[in-house]
Amino acid sequence: MRQIVLDTETTGIDPREGHRLVEIGAVEVVNRRLTGRHYHQYINPERNIDAEAVGIHGITNERVADEPVFAEIADAFWAFIQGAELVIHNAAFDVGFIDHEFELLQAKRGEPRLGPVAEHCGILDTLKLARDRHPGQRNNLDALCKRYEIDNGHRVLHGALLDAEILADVYLAMTGGQTALVLDADSVEASESGAGTTRIRRLNNDRPRLVVARPSEAEWAAHEAKLASIRDKAGQCCWDALNDAGRLGGE
Repeated sequence: MRQIVLDTETTGIDPREGHRLVEIGAVEVVNRRLTGRHYHQYINPERNIDAEAVGIHGITNERVADEPVFAEIADAFWAFIQGAELVIHNAAFDVGFIDHEFELLQAKRGEPRLGPVAEHCGILDTLKLARDRHPGQRNNLDALCKRYEIDNGHRVLHGALLDAEILADVYLAMTGGQTALVLDADSVEASESGAGTTRIRRLNNDRPRLVVARPSEAEWAAHEAKLASIRDKAGQCCWDALNDAGRLGGE
């Protein structure tokens, strides 16, 4: 299963008001393992960036003045995401901007439209997923990092690549998996600078070993006594079926 964890930064809030993309960051996850492949691109939005947006992501008009426009990077970006499931926090916002860019591109080129994204990619909204799992709680990216004990202390400003990397950690933790990174043997850095920040990932062999604690004889006896009590009261015990399945699997 190929997933692309993606984030964008923009000139403002609403593409219907003419706002555009200024940065795209995305990391690849295959079978719940970070592969180390990523896509990162600053974009000249061909318009001014709102001051409020600059206060959030720190990307100024001067910073992107010499960057390519979306039409110049569209094919490479599309090749990276096409056919994957996109994992995005508040997906409607990012997908809305991406679809808007492809609409403008179609009008400019007069060619068949690449989008809309949802017709070519699956979309998983981690904000909706978080709200379903943690109703009534704050579920922005910073709150989720705190809840799942993911280090984001280096996140002073928003940055598309940095936020995509952090979101990948959050998503894997939130869905019960561990972050794993496939790299060359001696490589320890799996990202590049984005908006003045750099994220370093730990390899699997840097993680502490898990300790397997087996029950004592007294604990095992207490467990068996509890199961016997359940059988007496209910007539059956689901644990027995699990044990039988385990034995069959072992054979």
